[in-house]
Amino acid sequence: MSIKPTTTDLEWTAVDERAVDTVRVLAMDSVQKVGNGHPGTAMSLAPAAYTLFQKVMRHDPADADWTGRDRFVLSAGHSSLTLYIQLYLAGFGLELDDLKAFRTWGSKTPGHPEYGHTTGVETTTGPLGQGVANAVGMAMAARYERGLFDPEAAPGTSPFDHFVYAVAGDGCLQEGISAEASSLAGHQQLGNLIMLWDDNHISIEGDTETAISEDTMKRYEAYGWHVQRVEPKENGDLDPAALHAAIEAAKAETRRPSFIAMRSIIAWPAPHAQNTEAAHGSALGEEEVAATKRVMGFDPEQHFEVSDEVLAHTRGALDRGREVRAEWEKAYAAWRTADPQRAAEFDRIRAGELPTGWEEKLPEFETGKGVATRAASGKILQALGAVVPELWGGSADLAGSNNTTIDKTSSFLPADNPLPEADPYGRTVHFGIREHAMAAVMNGIALHGNTRVYGGTFLVFSDYMRNAVRLSALMHLPVTYVWTHDSIGLGEDGPTHQPVEHLASLRAIPGLNVVRPADANETAVAWREILRRYTKEFGVGAPHGLALTRQGVPTYERNEDAAKGGYVLFEAEGSDGAAAEPQVVLIGTGSEVQLAVAAREQLQAEGVPTRVVSMPSVEWFEEQEQGYRDAVLPPSVKARVAVEAGIGLTWHRYVGDAGRIVSLEHFGASADGKVLFREFGFTPEAVAAAARDSVAAAAR
Repeated sequence: MSIKPTTTDLEWTAVDERAVDTVRVLAMDSVQKVGNGHPGTAMSLAPAAYTLFQKVMRHDPADADWTGRDRFVLSAGHSSLTLYIQLYLAGFGLELDDLKAFRTWGSKTPGHPEYGHTTGVETTTGPLGQGVANAVGMAMAARYERGLFDPEAAPGTSPFDHFVYAVAGDGCLQEGISAEASSLAGHQQLGNLIMLWDDNHISIEGDTETAISEDTMKRYEAYGWHVQRVEPKENGDLDPAALHAAIEAAKAETRRPSFIAMRSIIAWPAPHAQNTEAAHGSALGEEEVAATKRVMGFDPEQHFEVSDEVLAHTRGALDRGREVRAEWEKAYAAWRTADPQRAAEFDRIRAGELPTGWEEKLPEFETGKGVATRAASGKILQALGAVVPELWGGSADLAGSNNTTIDKTSSFLPADNPLPEADPYGRTVHFGIREHAMAAVMNGIALHGNTRVYGGTFLVFSDYMRNAVRLSALMHLPVTYVWTHDSIGLGEDGPTHQPVEHLASLRAIPGLNVVRPADANETAVAWREILRRYTKEFGVGAPHGLALTRQGVPTYERNEDAAKGGYVLFEAEGSDGAAAEPQVVLIGTGSEVQLAVAAREQLQAEGVPTRVVSMPSVEWFEEQEQGYRDAVLPPSVKARVAVEAGIGLTWHRYVGDAGRIVSLEHFGASADGKVLFREFGFTPEAVAAAARDSVAAAAR
């Protein structure tokens, strides 16, 4: 539908108009000063961003983390000035000097918005389309949060009801991740999500006719969204009144996410730069900036011009925020009084604490028995689910294989979904075959706060997720990736499904902790440590990737030192059976630890004292004090062997010049997993032979 209202309750004055033009001036001047950036979109979006921050959104600039706030996601992160200038005008803490320092060392205004760096920035955006999926995750989290704390409240009456607003550009909607996420949002009927599409027809290579001709609005209708188009003014500028009316209509549509298409002219009203690709990613130039200022009635000789009248007017957002916050506090206080038990739960979760006694629910597995670590993880999740209500998640249509179903009777689905377990506040999420969106949606869930999320797929498909996983690490988010079928051990599905380079590749991401437990008991310790690290007591968080086996592996006695990332699983012994100094150290992860254990038996029988070190997480191990690391891997022992069914890139620094690595430096094949391990040299005999070779090399 097309919005052209004849009446509106939007209050819009000459000062508002001047404030919007001030935004355009600041966008031009910020980019011109540093010499690079993206001025055009910030100029054309000025009326939309101003309307959202000054006329629509519920927020308190004095407390950017207020639970009751609406969320704003600038998916088109290259236009970071669209957000920074509104944060400055509204009083979130940015000042004019921060805009003058745009894109420079140490500034609060980096080239793309960065979560945790600038107050008021809800997520790190830049890679196009990620923000769309983040917004979908925030909307899902808002619904789950409501289910935790206030499920019986009528729609729109709970202190946990709020909206998520996103601004996306053409690039965002061309990236496949946005299609995945938007499809999921429509299926989930996320009526609390409102996305504004900046339909400016321009990308880096010119008019978008170069790359796309689909009807985007019909596409979003097909996804199940409520779709509107906002027509521009006759002069081509965005119409705040029409946009405001469309947003109000979107807010009234509670059973569908809303998509608002805004036709804009990039760099409007620059006389020569408007509607050009150059305005997308380059400074306009001094002459064009001056000419544009003249068009808007600004002094071309002044830079970063903000009148006292405009700033006083926009900083009124602080007073409005205080008022809306006070109104919300009344509803919040009434809720706390009416439901003290849920209020106490909210306080615990908000404080980043876990329930008392939660660790006691972790299962301990019988030693000697063969259990796949994916199966152990599934049992652990179900045990934790009973006592940690904020923990929820699912799989990219692989729940039966990933063992990620936390509650079979409860699926996070809208009420009219035909499945019998459908529950708008359900525990188990069906992400569908959307790995890329799943990862970015989980980022949005984590950013929203007050829940803990996990999501599963096969390790090989982490390639689909990598960009979002990288952003998890960049933002230090408490997101858990459950990656199963972690080696050639998965067998007959063959090389397309068998990860080889993935463990090393994921370990290369700074801030991502990869955990590959050797057995069921290590898996329990790993889950315990992951959840512990997500508490505020631990400090800065980090995402975790659990790499789990499809095949059964022997279960060893539980050792709490697994939480240190590496530990002595079996000590070297002398001929008398007593502990002895090791002559060689065997390092293993995951399903290959059993090979190191069996090789140790052979070497010990030959009179070679052999230590086995299980190293489920290189990252956790590197956090330990040097004394502990040296105690596990004695510097005096030069003979070392690392064994892992993947490329050996991780292990060179641990084995040294005399060390050897039993690894897989090529793709797999289609056959039974046991056959592949034998044919590709993953046997106790091969590990023992590598150890003998290493001992000989160390003795030279």
